[in-house]
Amino acid sequence: MTFHLIGVNHKSAPVEVRERLAIPESRLPEALRCFTQHPGVEEGLILSTCNRVELVARCKNGGSDLRAFLSDYFHMERSVIDPHLYEYREQDAVRHLFRVTASLDSMVVGEAQILGQVKEAYATARAVGAVNSQLDQLLTRAFAVAKRVRTETAVGSSAVSVASVAVELAKKIFGSLAGKHVYLVGAGKMTELAARHLLAHGAASIFVANRTYDRAIGLAQKFNGQAIEFSRLYETCDRADIVITSTGAPHAIFRREHGELFLSRRKNRPMFFIDIAVPRDVDPEMNKVDGIFVYDIDDLQQAVASHVADRRKEAEHADTIINDEVARFQARLQTLDVVPTIVSLQDHLETIRQAEIDRVRGRLGALSPEQELAVEALTRGIVNKIMHTPVTTLKTAAREAEATTVVEIVRRLFNLQGLQGKEKQDKEKKAAKSGGQPGGQC
Repeated sequence: MTFHLIGVNHKSAPVEVRERLAIPESRLPEALRCFTQHPGVEEGLILSTCNRVELVARCKNGGSDLRAFLSDYFHMERSVIDPHLYEYREQDAVRHLFRVTASLDSMVVGEAQILGQVKEAYATARAVGAVNSQLDQLLTRAFAVAKRVRTETAVGSSAVSVASVAVELAKKIFGSLAGKHVYLVGAGKMTELAARHLLAHGAASIFVANRTYDRAIGLAQKFNGQAIEFSRLYETCDRADIVITSTGAPHAIFRREHGELFLSRRKNRPMFFIDIAVPRDVDPEMNKVDGIFVYDIDDLQQAVASHVADRRKEAEHADTIINDEVARFQARLQTLDVVPTIVSLQDHLETIRQAEIDRVRGRLGALSPEQELAVEALTRGIVNKIMHTPVTTLKTAAREAEATTVVEIVRRLFNLQGLQGKEKQDKEKKAAKSGGQPGGQC
């Protein structure tokens, strides 16, 4: 088996490409089912955020063409996607996932949101049965690594996020947020975080619009703001000086004509739009309207640069931890790879021991309890001595590159392949009797 990871992020692809690959939460279960049905994929996870879309798979030894899956699923030519993709296998895939989960690969190094996003992706994948074995172990370890990085380094100190950086940018534009009116479009975690930062920096009032009105009410009540029905978005948006928008809409909800309408109602007082949605909520054409200032998720990169510089030393310390954890995880996986062979060997020799005792029992005559114990101890001792060398060799080889070769030799020497085949046939017969498992097709 092999780990395989492929994706795009804020460093490899512009927002115009990322928004075409973004998978909304509502479509994620269906995408995961298609992903795990792709040839070669045994388990899979899909992480889709405003800054990245990544596919993680545990594949059969022959591997899988994950680039083909992306092209087919999103109906995009390979020539459009390929220049922006990064791809990792085995240890490199493990290292990348650990770095992502620990927020070392984020636009804002140390931001806390990515860990929650990976956990949500993991929960969805488990719910649809896409994660169940080695990938489950990998993700569980990734969460522990993220905790260790936060505990042992200061990479998360003075924690920032895309939302907080957006608020800092607004302060630079307006000089002060005191008395400014803010409109939050979307009632997700990112907009809630933005609201906290805005109020902390003196914002006068907050309006909240969301397609689900109850969620808008809930968020507005947290901050003594005003909830507005989404159908009234365009007739009320001109009340705001700052609009922070992050919805899951597949297309832009603010276009050039909306900007022109807002400005006319505001008598040309400027408006500032911070679009942290992917796909984007604001059409780039709106930026051409005098008095409208639009910043999308990629525009925030420049504001992030200073944070990255301050945390570089802590990030280097965190990478040392990551490398250590990758080595530990690989060693543990290799050890787990030899366990089935050790168990098969134990079962095989125990079967032989029992058969031999039964074969000679008639010639031994009636045995006293003490004699029974002596026969048991003698035969078990012989089996344990026979097993000692192959088991020790397997455990040692698990930490080396030749582990697969040693496992194969041991299985051949003791004819464990034939036993494994028989066990597989027994399981298949049992599954056939119970009606098999349901299948699906994308």
